[in-house]
Amino acid sequence: MNNTKWVVYLVRCSDKSLYCGISNDFESRLIEHNSGKGAKYTRSRRPVELIAVSPEMTKSEALKLEYRIKQLPADKKISILKREENEI
Repeated sequence: MNNTKWVVYLVRCSDKSLYCGISNDFESRLIEHNSGKGAKYTRSRRPVELIAVSPEMTKSEALKLEYRIKQLPADKKISILKREENEI
């Protein structure tokens, strides 16, 4: 079983706030967010727009990166994901 198909993604909500999550199928997850079936946070903040996505990694790595990103102020969240993307 290939366990390296997880990504961390960052979306901008309609109220300009940021939401960070992980998924093993982020394209379907974005559709869920925009249809109101995604995370509770994004349901009242639709539509959401993809801002950044990490390279594929294990679920454990994705959870750790998501936690690190959620600890940062909003202006630094995008740059850390962009940095991860460029390291590949």
